[in-house]
Amino acid sequence: MDRDLYLIIDNVRSSENIGSLLRTADGLGIKEVLICGYSPYPKLANNDTRLPHIINKIDAKIHKTALGTEKTQVWNYYPTVTQAINYLKQKGIPIIGLEQTNLALKLNDYQPPDRLGLVIGNEITGIDQSIVKLCNVVVEIPMIGKKESFNVSIAMAMAMFYFRYMV
Repeated sequence: MDRDLYLIIDNVRSSENIGSLLRTADGLGIKEVLICGYSPYPKLANNDTRLPHIINKIDAKIHKTALGTEKTQVWNYYPTVTQAINYLKQKGIPIIGLEQTNLALKLNDYQPPDRLGLVIGNEITGIDQSIVKLCNVVVEIPMIGKKESFNVSIAMAMAMFYFRYMV
């Protein structure tokens, strides 16, 4: 199904995960990636206020896994995830959280709309509960093994692949 998919990345710590997320977003045809909070982000074309050595160090780490998609995938930085969510909601795009909660629907039971923004959170703590409340719906990936979660970039890939091709 041809859907307009957006990705909201909130407080992901690892530059390598950001690179992997950008590369995966590119491969799945994500319309825009919104990088938020303290997540590292590639060099901004204009008005990057970070120190030059910090910009170069982070950019190189992201490039290691993004392999150039940091320059081809549409992305923007938002200081807060709330700003990114509001931006998409103003465009009429429903917000889907990817998080393990008591009210989460199993990913494979969810019928996504034609346009959606997927929120993913920190590698350890996930999406903050105050942000979960801003989501139209929350989905989770069923787990079979002993670990309680997947790597953030792997989880995003599974969810977005499902949204793109499986329903």
